Amino acid sequence: MEIVYPRVAAIDVHKKQITVAVRTPGERAWQRRQQLRKLPTYYRSLREMTAWLIEQGVTHVAMEATGIYWKPVFHALTETDDLKVLLCNAHHVKNVPGRKTDANDAVWLAELCEVGLLRGSFIPPADIAAIRELTRYRKKLIEERTRET
Repeated sequence: MEIVYPRVAAIDVHKKQITVAVRTPGERAWQRRQQLRKLPTYYRSLREMTAWLIEQGVTHVAMEATGIYWKPVFHALTETDDLKVLLCNAHHVKNVPGRKTDANDAVWLAELCEVGLLRGSFIPPADIAAIRELTRYRKKLIEERTRET
């Protein structure tokens, strides 16, 4: 397949660790250079990861929306305007059956991203996100009150 984005990264997100795969052009036109890093999810590490991605010339970053663990990673990546972040639904990017590791997931996501096969999820603006959170909290309180009654 034709490579649409030559410098991409993909992140496999977990609670305590992230795995980052970066794919860039190799020495020859048909070759791809690939780097893998595992980092803790501390905010300082996430900021260092963002700086490293910019240093590598990455333009697009793909990551799966995994529970609530994607949020700090996403916010660290979007603090700069140099990266286009695609937050993907995990069900849309399921890997092929076989040995499943964090590194394989990150590489698979990067390969899908570089050929333009990923579509990002809708991320609401901050004010809409606050309203959604408030609405969910209200619903939870109503359900709790009903249960107690």
